[in-house]
Amino acid sequence: MTALYDVAAIGNAIVDVIAQCDDAFLDAQGLVKGSMALIDTARAASLYDAMAAGIEASGGSAANTLAGVASFGGKAAFIGKVADDQLGRVFTHDMRAIGGVFTTPPLAEGPATAQCLINVTPDAQRTMSTYLGACVELTAADVDQAIIEGAQYAYLEGYLFDPLEARRAFAKAAALSHGAGRKIAITLSDSFVVDRHREALLGFVETQCDVVFANASEVCALFQTDDFDAAVKELAKRVEIAAVTRSEKGSVVASGEHFHEISAFPVEKVVDTTGAGDQYAAGFLYGLSQGRSLADCGKLGSLAAAEVIAHYGPRPQVKLRDLAAQNGL
Repeated sequence: MTALYDVAAIGNAIVDVIAQCDDAFLDAQGLVKGSMALIDTARAASLYDAMAAGIEASGGSAANTLAGVASFGGKAAFIGKVADDQLGRVFTHDMRAIGGVFTTPPLAEGPATAQCLINVTPDAQRTMSTYLGACVELTAADVDQAIIEGAQYAYLEGYLFDPLEARRAFAKAAALSHGAGRKIAITLSDSFVVDRHREALLGFVETQCDVVFANASEVCALFQTDDFDAAVKELAKRVEIAAVTRSEKGSVVASGEHFHEISAFPVEKVVDTTGAGDQYAAGFLYGLSQGRSLADCGKLGSLAAAEVIAHYGPRPQVKLRDLAAQNGL
């Protein structure tokens, strides 16, 4: 059956607020550099007031990945929950403006649209404080059967493993995708997510996922080891494809007994690492959807990650399709 979409994603619909700060600000606010912490409404308001002037842009990990897929020229659809408020309308507009399909009904009442307060230090590390708001109201009923069955790859955002209802949505998506002969991909999202849900997450990965994205800390957390190579091998035993990033060292792509080491694309200056993993997944998934080799998929991922870390914000600022062509990809 011909696919309607290259990638359909289920994730948190979030508007990002990104500002520069120094380490002293993180200390004063009790923030752990490089982490993602969940916050409530009151904390979101106080932290927002304390932050420097910044930029606001639609974000959310899986939504960022879809923005990258669309930038490569891929067909993308998103499933996620916003409120019927100003930020929800901004998110909806932005998703449709990149060419993505987004039809999930907004919340008529209840929590506000989610926001992620991102503080970026001079070393380009991003520290995220996330108010999930309407995101946690996503349920299995929001999983559109036609979208999931019509997508070559359904991509699941690990951050959504926190709410139980979202896990049910993941299970429904996996059943629909596999029932239609499609593939399920997941990103582990954050080592803290892995630590909170290791057993359930590993079980889901082993039984429902074909492709897994992780970074070095996440894959090591999953198998409770400091041995990166051993962790990657363990993951490769459990899924069809494991794609594991390791910052400036590039990435390792494993499938069965085959391992590919992918170099990072050179970047003149790293400005903001927000979205690096999201865009790596975008390039990789787009490559898979086009039948490219695993090595090429990794290179497309590295290219997209290099583009996004050279500027503020989690989404591409140039057409990745053009960038890929310029680099012979």
